Amino acid sequence: MLFTTLDTPIGPLQLTGDERSLTALDLPGRHGASTGLTRDDERFAPEVRQLGEYFAGARTDFEIPLRMTGGEFQRRVWAELETIPYGETASYGEIARRLGAPTASRAVGAANGRNPIAIIVPCHRVIGADGSLTGFGGGLECKRRLLDLEAGRAALV
Repeated sequence: MLFTTLDTPIGPLQLTGDERSLTALDLPGRHGASTGLTRDDERFAPEVRQLGEYFAGARTDFEIPLRMTGGEFQRRVWAELETIPYGETASYGEIARRLGAPTASRAVGAANGRNPIAIIVPCHRVIGADGSLTGFGGGLECKRRLLDLEAGRAALV
């Protein structure tokens, strides 16, 4: 397994993957252990370029091969996260209903919290039923900044 780190306007991100796929994007303060990993900045050049474009407000989606490991329900939630358009949000309950499990909003929240590839799989676009910002591994201020970027209120460069 390989990794690199990337300094961003929200703090340092750690990207982990193999030769072909990204397997994790850890937010500031949530980096996985790099013990046993090999640093390879060149391998992650496409991801670094695309994330730079995103933070500059010039990219609204990503073209990065992903390999995410999780249970069936988690993978369904993560796939649903990828359908939330740039600049929009959805509540945990909305996602549960879309998955055909209208009472599973807490399970959606748990799966959202275990999303291994933050930002690219946009867990930050999930909000409370009342529109409030809730739970985010990078902290609520980070979530607010990402949503402001996507709403066109601020570029994060």
